[in-house]
Amino acid sequence: MGNLQLRAAFADNVRSRPLLDGRIAPDGIDLESIALSPGEIFARQLKGAEFDVSDMSLGSFMIATSHGPTDFVAFPVFTARRFFHTGIFVRAAAGIERPADLRGKNVGVPEFQQTGVVWVRGVLQHEFGVAPTDMEWFMERGPEISHGGATGFRPPPGIRLTYVPAETNLGEMLITGGLDAVLFYAPRGNAVDRSTIDLKTRPNVRTLFADPAAEGRRYYAKTGAFPINHCMVVRRSIAEREPWVVPSLFDAFVAAQTENAKQRAALLEPYLQVGQIDAAELSSDPMAYGIRKNRPVLETIATYLHEQGLTDRVVRLEDIFAPSMLDT
Repeated sequence: MGNLQLRAAFADNVRSRPLLDGRIAPDGIDLESIALSPGEIFARQLKGAEFDVSDMSLGSFMIATSHGPTDFVAFPVFTARRFFHTGIFVRAAAGIERPADLRGKNVGVPEFQQTGVVWVRGVLQHEFGVAPTDMEWFMERGPEISHGGATGFRPPPGIRLTYVPAETNLGEMLITGGLDAVLFYAPRGNAVDRSTIDLKTRPNVRTLFADPAAEGRRYYAKTGAFPINHCMVVRRSIAEREPWVVPSLFDAFVAAQTENAKQRAALLEPYLQVGQIDAAELSSDPMAYGIRKNRPVLETIATYLHEQGLTDRVVRLEDIFAPSMLDT
């Protein structure tokens, strides 16, 4: 009997690429893999469960799970992390010099429930005292293509939210004055995101934090949290029928984590974000996979989702991760 055939969709990044190009293969599994933008993967999985294995928005997966068991279970591989609040863009003429100045301003996001946006709101509230209800929200993705469209999203109580008209996008609105700030921005121009303008090149736009890297290091030194954006999921029916599949996939990603030595600069970039020159200098690895080392940051995002009115309870890690992964 041959290997189990699984259809997979991964974001093309340095930690997934060895599985995408076949340099690393999970034991007993043949992956038919394609590379897609994260937003498109999440939308297709949440709405149609198209792939057996994929990246998944951690926030949207927790929201979906809060409604009951989903078609998927997660395993603790986290290929995307960032200090999302350091990427806030503001219009130079909007009078926003510090986070408190966001109160009363028009702010844009691709999607209100997007994991990176949940992190930004959580940091603004807990670090700087700016609550989600202090701002006017503009969301680029309409219900027909948004993750929220698949998980029953409604603006939480106290949130004033307007959908961005189809003929424009977040980047254009920030440049022309329709928005004062964009709290999460990825100019991908893909199936779910319309913005393509590189805001870093625009003279009338700047980052809220003059030195984003320094703010990221400050936050990490204070909290020890390196925010997680994505997890990985596998189809629940497969994981229950073939329980060896989840550990096999997990082990393959662990092997891929250090295999790609030719792209050392890309592998080290997250370590530089937290103020380290080399991973070897760290007492603990901020990019580590597994539950034990990541439980505090995973429980933080679960708490933020509940605080922000996106889940009716704090989702337990035991509710989303495969049982075989809870001791990793």
